[in-house]
Amino acid sequence: MDPAALRAYAAASQAFGGSAAQQLPQATQTQAPAETFANLVMDAVSQTEQSVRSAETLTAQQATGQAEMVDVVTAIAAAEVQLETVISVRDSVIRAYQEILRMPI
Repeated sequence: MDPAALRAYAAASQAFGGSAAQQLPQATQTQAPAETFANLVMDAVSQTEQSVRSAETLTAQQATGQAEMVDVVTAIAAAEVQLETVISVRDSVIRAYQEILRMPI
């Protein structure tokens, strides 16, 4: 649960999201607010980062006696599950990209 890694994922998804929207043909851009994959990734990364920060805050509060241990453990477990999900999606996208690169033209 490294916040630096989460910030790196967020920066990468923002960079991808900004350039991908400009590269889409006009016919694929619709008037309705459609969710793009880049937006979904950015949302997932930001939610995961918020969960990790919340878990860190609760851990610090528990050390000073201001939070319950159950809340800390629950927050850490939730952050860990979210981070593992983001990593799993990232790995799947990389595998799919590598598979596309191996396709003959």
